[in-house]
Order: sequence, then structure tokens, then C-alpha cells
Amino acid sequence: MKQIVTILGAGAVALSVSCKPKGTEAAAEGGSSSLVITAIPDEKVSDQAENYKPLVKYLSDELGVPVTFSESSDYAAAVERFKNGEIHMAWFGGLTGVQAMESVEGARAIAQGSVDPNFKSYFIAHHTSGLQKSDDFPVEISDMTFTFGSPGSTSGRLMPTYFIEQETGKTPEEFFTQPVQFQSEGGHYATAKAVESGSVQVGAINYKTYDTMVAEGDLDASKAQIIWVTPDYADYNLTVHPDLDDQFGEGFIDKLQTALVECEDKDALRAFNRDDLIPAKNEDFAGIKAVAEKVGLMR
Repeated sequence: MKQIVTILGAGAVALSVSCKPKGTEAAAEGGSSSLVITAIPDEKVSDQAENYKPLVKYLSDELGVPVTFSESSDYAAAVERFKNGEIHMAWFGGLTGVQAMESVEGARAIAQGSVDPNFKSYFIAHHTSGLQKSDDFPVEISDMTFTFGSPGSTSGRLMPTYFIEQETGKTPEEFFTQPVQFQSEGGHYATAKAVESGSVQVGAINYKTYDTMVAEGDLDASKAQIIWVTPDYADYNLTVHPDLDDQFGEGFIDKLQTALVECEDKDALRAFNRDDLIPAKNEDFAGIKAVAEKVGLMR
């Protein structure tokens, strides 16, 4: 199974250009020659604008074009804005990235974190559950309250759904005896906090978010304990809209890819919660599409 899922692809920021704006927001925010950045809200939306300032400056300096940041309200909104031509480059999740590529002919994945080809999710549980970390899937959680992250999340919903079905032979709705929950705001951060507080007993979460929150003292690992780690799969990527070359000139997308992959500015890379970026291509995420179709999250 591990061999199958390691080809899967990526989860979530978006860079957009209001170059040929098809929506009024793009024109208002960036002007006709601006590269506008947005991010799917897989973590705290309130931190995004501040976190993206160094990336905005880096890309503006490297590319010689104005760059601005714009929030997207949720995962679906980021994809829709990309589809409408408001967003022209996106740090998407695997599922949202594939949705964007399928929606726009010529859309192209150009970069991902070096950790993203071998990503994973954690299943975490409140300490009162009595569960301990194990290599075996924790079938005991079937009678506990459980939450995914965002409905559009690769690491917080799609792949956990896939692994639940692989391990139990049941869909999450069939496996859990109580209604499955989702985090409507805050993504993985909200999942971690819900489990830590005990408002939900078990959750599925992006491992990078969990590890970062623990390292920064924002999550008590003794209260929200890792109980199972999924097999590896590919995740997050930066996907660009083909209109970029039309707006900024032939070869601009390649120049943008080079600027991202060669970036050594740790403050800029913090926007993605990554230490570095590597090249990516559409084919890297074919497995995500296959899994999404298999579990009924994409047609």
C-alpha cells in the first residue's frame, strides 16, 4: 500500500495574479500587473498575512513585479478563484491542487516542499481516551467522537478517509458509531486544539502542523497524543495558472519556479511551513486524483 500512496500529491497556499482579472476583488487588491498570493486556510487564518510578508518581499525582489497577499475564505474558494482567473499560482493541498489542475487546462504544478513527496497524517487522541501509539490501526476509536479537518483537506480528510477504508473495509460514516465531525474554520490547528481540549476525542491531522505546534509550545502533546501514523503519501504543491506567461512574458513561469526552488530565505519559506522547496510536476499528483475518485470525493 505504501508504494501506491507515495505517488500522491499535495495540500495548500495560492499565489494569484490580478493580471487579467475576472473578479473585482483581484483588480481592487493588486492592480492589473500584480502577482497576488492567497493561502487555503489549513491553519490559523489570522496569522497568514503576517507570515506571508517575507515571501511577498522575496518574490517581488526576485521577479521584479508587484506582489500582494490575499486571503481565501476556505479550500473551495481558493480553487474557485483559481478557476475564475483571480488566482494564478497556488500552494494547494493534494486534493485542491488536483481540482485546480482539472479545472484549468494548462495549469501546472511547479514546486513543493522537500518533505511533501513523503507526507503523512497523524491520528491523535485526548489523553483520557486511554489509547497509546501503535503500529496497528486503532479500531477502538470507532465508538469515540472523531473529527477531520477541512472537508477539502488532503492530510486532514482525503487520505485519512482512504486509510480508514483500507484498514477497516468501511467508510468513516460506517465505521464510527457517532457522527463524523469537521473543522469549518482553522483547519489542522483547530483539529489539534479540539482534541487537546477534549471537545472531541480523536482527530486526523497534518503531521507538520502537529509537530510545529508542539515544538513552538502551542500544543500540549501529553493531552493530544499521537496514536497512529499513516503510511506515506505525496502532498502540498505550488500550482500556477497558464495565464502567467501571457501576462508577464514567455518564460515567466519558469523564472518563478527557479525563484521558489532556489529560495534560501527561511522567513519567506515559513509561509509554507517548509525549510526548502523542490521542483514538482502534474504527474506527481496523479495518485491523489485516483484516491479522491475511489473514495467519492472527486468525479
